[in-house]
Amino acid sequence: MTEVVHVAEQFDLVIIGGGPGGYGAAFYAASAGLSVAIVEKDTMGGTCLNRGCIPAKSFLETAATFRHVKHAAVFGVQSSEPTIDFAVAQARKVKIVEGLVKGIGGLIKARKVTAFTGTGSLGADRTVTVALSDGTTAQVQGRGVILAAGSAPRTIPGFDRGGPIMTSDEVLMLDYVPARVAVIGGGAIGCEFASTFADLGSTVTILEGLPKILPGLDADVANVVVRSFRKKNIAIKTGVKVLGHTPLDGGGTTVHFGADEANPEHLDVDVVIVSVGRRPYSDELGLSSTGVVVSERGFVEVDTYCRTAESGVYAIGDLINTPQLAHVAYAEAILVVKQLLGENPMPVMYDKVPWAIYCDPEVAFAGPGEEAAKALGYDVVVAKHQFRGNSRAQIIDQTDGLVKVIAKKNADGSAGEVLGVHMVGPWVTEQLSGGYLAVNWGATVAEVAEFIQPHPSLTELFGETMLSLTGRSLNT
Repeated sequence: MTEVVHVAEQFDLVIIGGGPGGYGAAFYAASAGLSVAIVEKDTMGGTCLNRGCIPAKSFLETAATFRHVKHAAVFGVQSSEPTIDFAVAQARKVKIVEGLVKGIGGLIKARKVTAFTGTGSLGADRTVTVALSDGTTAQVQGRGVILAAGSAPRTIPGFDRGGPIMTSDEVLMLDYVPARVAVIGGGAIGCEFASTFADLGSTVTILEGLPKILPGLDADVANVVVRSFRKKNIAIKTGVKVLGHTPLDGGGTTVHFGADEANPEHLDVDVVIVSVGRRPYSDELGLSSTGVVVSERGFVEVDTYCRTAESGVYAIGDLINTPQLAHVAYAEAILVVKQLLGENPMPVMYDKVPWAIYCDPEVAFAGPGEEAAKALGYDVVVAKHQFRGNSRAQIIDQTDGLVKVIAKKNADGSAGEVLGVHMVGPWVTEQLSGGYLAVNWGATVAEVAEFIQPHPSLTELFGETMLSLTGRSLNT
């Protein structure tokens, strides 16, 4: 019989899941003086740190460095033809991840958070039973419980993981660069992988069922990415259905796809990356014995304050049907902890959160794009300016891209409140903060145009675009 170890201590907060939402909630709550227990069945940091955001961006930086070295002659720097030792890139990624995991462990100790390694399931009265990794169990109870179990990659029929068929989990463990890659799914994650391997020299094909890649993006922004991808010789097949694959002798496989199932196309590749989204990991939470409601798609249902139907139980992050972004999980964690502290926080405004896609060129935006704003019923004024006219972009020789601002049209036809800021181009993920603040504070174009941007800088283009919407401008 499995030994049951009862933990006499009660906690203000018990968290199931050690990803960004989980450890974010733990650290924020502990810093506010709450007693906290956190349960994680694998490694602290969750998907984002161990098998997602951080490893993927490490590979993207390797690809960027390779691209810059190949391009060095433009700057007068002569170098021999660079080569890739991807085993070194993999080792570097592991070192970064292990260092960050160690940092989380240090914060757990410093903040006096009680950590359990095991699988947590929720029972009555906010009691969490933990099946510990040593075969024993423990029980803890919280004044509040946060479910933050995260998500796992979705798969598609006929493409079971193994061999050349990979999800993001397996791709991020590669220690070599495959020569031929098919990416199934043209969303943000798929485009990041496509960009990475194309820059590293792979022949890449994106297979997307919808009419275009990066669905939901402002059309002007998405078109820049498409043009850039074509310059990288990334083949983009949209409006196609993936029908199956046939393994090849000696490795690799032939992918069968097409708009017409009766006349499919065939593509020989070494690796297939299945990137069709992620499913919430609600399987092992034991929720059937509680009032927590799970949707048909596996999401835990919550209200605008992340409260479930079970009193005192909250759910955050990829487990709920909100944008699957680590920084959104952080925001949801703070929202919940503030409630436990008796404060009155505002719900997360999901329609205005910052988005970042780290392909080359990068994409960043907050608020609706032009088409989306019009669909919401707004009469809009739009300005967009290209990076090719920006001095810093010319200096770094990265001039593909633009900044686009969507503003509400005033009665006199002038531009008023800033609705959306959309960027594509060099390092735009590091430039969005001003646009994000403008959108979320309901600032007007005239107010933001007063901000002084450093010169020369990439962020000048944001300032110039805002200034042009006042009817006056400098360089644009």
